[in-house]
Amino acid sequence: MPITKGSQALVAEASAQITTHSVADIQARLAAGDARLQLVDIRDVRELEREGTAVGALHAPRGMLEFWVDPASPYFKPVFADEGKEFVLFCGAGWRSALATKALQDMGMTNVAHIDGGFADWVKQGAPVETLEQRKAKKAG
Repeated sequence: MPITKGSQALVAEASAQITTHSVADIQARLAAGDARLQLVDIRDVRELEREGTAVGALHAPRGMLEFWVDPASPYFKPVFADEGKEFVLFCGAGWRSALATKALQDMGMTNVAHIDGGFADWVKQGAPVETLEQRKAKKAG
């Protein structure tokens, strides 16, 4: 069966319907102490092991995201029930996070957005990154 709509068309459609923040916008909000902001890294754990993640980001793998958000799911994570937070998703380049943000909006979430350019842009712009080992050490300490 031929593909009638490619992945880039899906990303473009999603991007037209979601809130997108630049790395600079998110950095400014973090610097201002915006407690409402919760970064969510949806990349595969192997990507996090290889590249690290944004300091303070919650890891919610793309394959489990909808299940972690849904209160009726046996995999539900209560952190996602906090309506006072804005969950800002990111992936490697911003494609998966655009699709994931749209999916969460389709589920009824209104407090969700994503970062344009993803983790690649985060790193390129010098935003703070931590390794998984650094994160574990902070939790243990």
